[in-house]
Amino acid sequence: MASDLLSIARSGVKAARIQLDLTAQNIANASSQGYVRRSATTEEVMTPGYLTHHRDVSLSGVRIAGITRNADAFRQGEVRRTGADTARADAEVAGLEDIQAALSDSGVYDAITGFESTLQQLSQDPTNTPLRAAVIASAQTMTNSFNIAAAQLDAVAAGQQSGAADGVAQVNSLAAELAKVNGRLSRLADAQTDRAGLLDQRDLLLQKLSGYADIATSFATDGSVSVTLGGTSGAPLVTGLVAQTLTATTAADGTITYAVGGGTVALAAGSLSGQQQVLARLAMVHGDLDRLADSVVRTVNTAQAQGTALNGSPGGPLLSGTTAGAMGMATTSGAAIATAGAGAAPNSRDISNLIAMRGALTAANPAGAMDTLLYQSSSAVKASTTTRAALKTISDAASTALSAQSGVDLDTEAINLTRYQQAFQASGRVMQVAGTLFDAILAIR
Repeated sequence: MASDLLSIARSGVKAARIQLDLTAQNIANASSQGYVRRSATTEEVMTPGYLTHHRDVSLSGVRIAGITRNADAFRQGEVRRTGADTARADAEVAGLEDIQAALSDSGVYDAITGFESTLQQLSQDPTNTPLRAAVIASAQTMTNSFNIAAAQLDAVAAGQQSGAADGVAQVNSLAAELAKVNGRLSRLADAQTDRAGLLDQRDLLLQKLSGYADIATSFATDGSVSVTLGGTSGAPLVTGLVAQTLTATTAADGTITYAVGGGTVALAAGSLSGQQQVLARLAMVHGDLDRLADSVVRTVNTAQAQGTALNGSPGGPLLSGTTAGAMGMATTSGAAIATAGAGAAPNSRDISNLIAMRGALTAANPAGAMDTLLYQSSSAVKASTTTRAALKTISDAASTALSAQSGVDLDTEAINLTRYQQAFQASGRVMQVAGTLFDAILAIR
């Protein structure tokens, strides 16, 4: 009886010690990124009956059946999915805010209205040299503002493209690490602590990967995972020990496309998708700005060609360029402004062509077009910000639910620490009792 009692107590001490070790591990890694709380499952040791007439009773102790990672695959998938949506929205908002700043900070709208205002002032005294100089100065300010806006939009594009390139590099790095983890998992048996750590590493890599793109996962029985980039119908990125390479191609208009293994892949979430959408929006805005600049140049120069300069010569181009970045001054002479109608004498006070130029600008309405562009950019930022707030709420809820299930709660672990300590001490006390019984038996003569 004493030997059986000692064996039972020994199994209890061993089980309690492992549970204490796991509790200590949980406490130590409470702040470790990607760590999933672990617990030991126990089961009764099944042996033949203790007594010949009580074979339904097994008094053989306890053993550790396995180590459990308290992870929920569904909740982890939700965290990845909602996190990818939030990452896309974050990238979109940041990029759209940069576009809005590039347009508003350049002062194009004020420069256009300022140019139109100096033309109106010139109509009061068309031969006045300071007024003509003011028109040239305001035209120069307008062209500079278009140049600045174009340069800032180009800078935004360069930043987005650089960010996308960094994201592509990170995806490829994470995919390569994931393939290595797959290989290590395939060589490990179940219920090993090392395996639990590898599964934590696998899940953390998947979560990081989902921050860059929407992914679909398929898990094998050994814990290895296959990853498809761009959702379930996308391109295979990781299959077993093999990781494909993600590439990004930049088009002439600055937009980017992604490909895996040579095949184009469409991303619907993640920061890479957000940057791709920002660049598409940026190309459209840049195109609108270029068309606006070209419209101003053509409108002014067409009116100029129909009038007469101050010295009586035919009016020549006042502006140059066909895009916002190339827009400039064709002349810096105030006398070159064709205020008079065709065939007018030198120093004519005729303002018929100036009126026609102002009428053409009013019809083209460049200030209104720029105001619309600013409003559209502002509206896009507002809409994306609202969407991001909603997505973040959903993402935070998913993360909270996962943390409650798989995260480490120090209060709970403190209770477990006390419970397993008491179990360890109690089993140790049983061993002392077994020792006392042995001593008593040996003392009988």
